[in-house]
Amino acid sequence: MQYFEAFLNTLDAWLGSSFYFPFLLVGAGIFFTLYLGFPQIRYFRHAWQVLRGKHSSADDPGDTTHFQALSTALSGTVGTGNIGGVALAIYLGGPAALFWMWVTAFFGMTTKFVEVSVSHKYRRKDDNGQMVGGPMLYMEHGLGLKWLAVFFAVATVISSFGSGNMPQANSIAAGLTASFEIPGYVTGGVLAVLLGLVIIGGIKRIAIVAATLVPFAGLLYTFAALVVIGANVDNIGPSFAQIIGDAFSGSAATGGFLGATFAYAFNRGVNRGLYSNEAGQGSAPIAHASAKTKEPVSEGMVSLLEPFIDTLIICTLTGLVILSSGVWHQKFENTFQAADTIVMSGSFDDTNAADVARLGAYLNNAESDVQRYSGPLDVVAGRIQSADITLLHNRSIAEDLVIYAGATPFTGTLEVREGSLDMSDVRLVGKSLLHSVPLTAEAFKASFLGAFGEYTVTLGLVLFAFTTAIAWSYYGDRAVTYLVGARWVMLYRILYVVGFFVATVTDTGIIWLISYITVALMTIPNLFGLFMMSREMKGMTRSYAERQLDQPAA
Repeated sequence: MQYFEAFLNTLDAWLGSSFYFPFLLVGAGIFFTLYLGFPQIRYFRHAWQVLRGKHSSADDPGDTTHFQALSTALSGTVGTGNIGGVALAIYLGGPAALFWMWVTAFFGMTTKFVEVSVSHKYRRKDDNGQMVGGPMLYMEHGLGLKWLAVFFAVATVISSFGSGNMPQANSIAAGLTASFEIPGYVTGGVLAVLLGLVIIGGIKRIAIVAATLVPFAGLLYTFAALVVIGANVDNIGPSFAQIIGDAFSGSAATGGFLGATFAYAFNRGVNRGLYSNEAGQGSAPIAHASAKTKEPVSEGMVSLLEPFIDTLIICTLTGLVILSSGVWHQKFENTFQAADTIVMSGSFDDTNAADVARLGAYLNNAESDVQRYSGPLDVVAGRIQSADITLLHNRSIAEDLVIYAGATPFTGTLEVREGSLDMSDVRLVGKSLLHSVPLTAEAFKASFLGAFGEYTVTLGLVLFAFTTAIAWSYYGDRAVTYLVGARWVMLYRILYVVGFFVATVTDTGIIWLISYITVALMTIPNLFGLFMMSREMKGMTRSYAERQLDQPAA
């Protein structure tokens, strides 16, 4: 497992966590925003009109309404990224990361407008008479690059597991275990069966479920978030000041948080922004391909609402809840996971500025003299006896650590290799920073809601994440249909359900690392294709504006 994790970290360093990826992603959004004249502002009002059906007809080609297509696409984006992903971004990059999520979303509105419009133009019907669309269609029929289309479709199948399936299942299981002590395998078994019942019905059943659950979950979560923000209203101004003030300097160390450089906050904010709203990833065009319309650009306009709803509204609410409550730099007791645990050589104290600077540089991938420890670790009655080591968990110095063998404090010797502790026979419990869903849950508890705040997060997580898994199953089966035909879709759906169950009992750190990689695998070829289609997109937009925007709504 350690070698597999090292391999994943290497891939991630080349792709999602590379220095070029955030510049490529934001750069694409900026380019299309300027090239098309800020469509996310100019066409914002018109997009809502299209969504309400004022510019479409019931006999237009397609399988779903604009609202159902948007709900399906939103169900694919509004998920763990809005609850756990925002918390992960703040945990990694501090308040500044939220600013870069905003930037990614604003320019991502244009990117999504472009990718959906272009892909919608080249949609086709499959062997069963249903619409198939997505970047692979414009890559093949618009650009004539079959190899690129095949690569993207394969990446979509892989990403359906890495982005839409495994993180959702894992987060649901973690949330239900933390709130109600429900074992992960029970959660996985029950929800895997429900998932199978929904996705076997195809896009029409998926669209109906999404159009029902997504608005309900969104309203419930928004209401609870506003309640918590209201309870911490005095901290809202300082929270915004931190978000904006740290944007170009990075976030300084505070409490258990060891600081984040500008580069690290920028990278993680953009990366998590993409994971949240998927602008540029190429997934949303697959959902929107089913919409009933004769105008590809009109569906693109509906899609530009997604990053606005997903990131600028829901993610901002989550971010403000976390920052205003102050829990993001506080340590809480939790059970340590191997992927988030590192044993360092030397004794460090997070109240010592010099120690914080050295550890912060190491964690932010900057030059540092800090070394990982290798060798034996003596433990007596659950307590580490070695004085010249420091155990990091969740990018913070662990406190009040107790090591258990079953329910009994462990006594013996553990082996550490390059900072990695063999935890196969022991369980570590102590205080450290939290990230992902547990951090958001603690933030929601920091009000008069108390435990009910945590339950609200858990319910919202289950609804959001489950609908995300449903939507991504559709993305994957459309890619499978493109690659090998509709006859193989049922096998894919079975494997998808099995993968959902397996992810509920898998290490969270590994799951999120896989998600970073799979997001980039789709995004990079899609952005390359969109740049090549830019001239055609400009012509499509100009033609639509001349024919539709000056005409009264039907």
